[in-house]
Amino acid sequence: MPRTPRLAGSLALLTVVAGAALGGCARGGQDERHDTTPPAAPRGLTVQAGSATTAHVMWNQATDDTGVTGYEVYRDAKKVKEVPSGKHMVDIVGLRPATTYAFTVRARDADGNVSPDSRRLSVTTPAAAAADHKPPTPPARLRGRAEGSRSAMLTWDKSSDDRGVASYEIYQGSSKIHSVGGGQTATLVTGLRPGTHYTFTVKARDAADNFSDAGPKLRLTTAAGKDSGRGTAPTAFRAATHRADGAYYIDLSWRPPRTGGAVTEYQIRLDGRTATSLVFGGTAPTDKADHSFYIGRKAGERHRIQVRPKLPDGTWGAYSPERTVTTG
Repeated sequence: MPRTPRLAGSLALLTVVAGAALGGCARGGQDERHDTTPPAAPRGLTVQAGSATTAHVMWNQATDDTGVTGYEVYRDAKKVKEVPSGKHMVDIVGLRPATTYAFTVRARDADGNVSPDSRRLSVTTPAAAAADHKPPTPPARLRGRAEGSRSAMLTWDKSSDDRGVASYEIYQGSSKIHSVGGGQTATLVTGLRPGTHYTFTVKARDAADNFSDAGPKLRLTTAAGKDSGRGTAPTAFRAATHRADGAYYIDLSWRPPRTGGAVTEYQIRLDGRTATSLVFGGTAPTDKADHSFYIGRKAGERHRIQVRPKLPDGTWGAYSPERTVTTG
């Protein structure tokens, strides 16, 4: 190949630079920029064993400066599912009975940026039921009521099965929207729209993946207008202070909202800002919850406090009414 003269090489470089500048003008005089900021990690992850070989994974919509285009679901360290941005739940199949699995979810944007992992949750599938081809009976007497404009409380009668019910699947129209354990016969459905008619049904599922027929339909209408989702807020919220060893503490008590399941996590808001998250280990309180935390050593300080629950479907409920306390 003939050697390129030095002057010609300089002209070639100038041509490339000029071409880049002209290309920039063709785009309106702005340089093309690629998004390098990853989405936020998905929050509100919940995992429920649906049968001996399946698990139902749900999460909240993640945020991104240019928009989330999809989600990646990981079982342990292996990616097992990709779903589009409009979906926030998926059934993972092909699991082994009586086995513990850990799940995480990541969000992805249009430029391929991937978020950090969601929190990691583990679930254990029930033992297999040998040669079980008999489905559970349909859940009877589905009933419920709208809880304000954006949620509804559903309850139903327990299904029967020769080997036991593993889970209940909740449907809005023909779409599955939630799954709860076989020992639960109520759930709070969130994310509804104000002044809207809804039709719900429930199916029972056993460990061998036999589904019952849908139980009776429930039709209800959410309240019109906006509200704070007060039906999902803790009630009987109280706040006081006490002094011990020269320091002051704030004492809280409340009744958990009715959700059909246990509420294990709460967020405490202090003086208009999120102060901490409270997670109950072991058995979460169902009738009355109590919590006390250090606030400082100075008397006469005034503080405003609220608390809100994380609901079983992974979304945050409404804040309790605000209470005001003064140290000392």
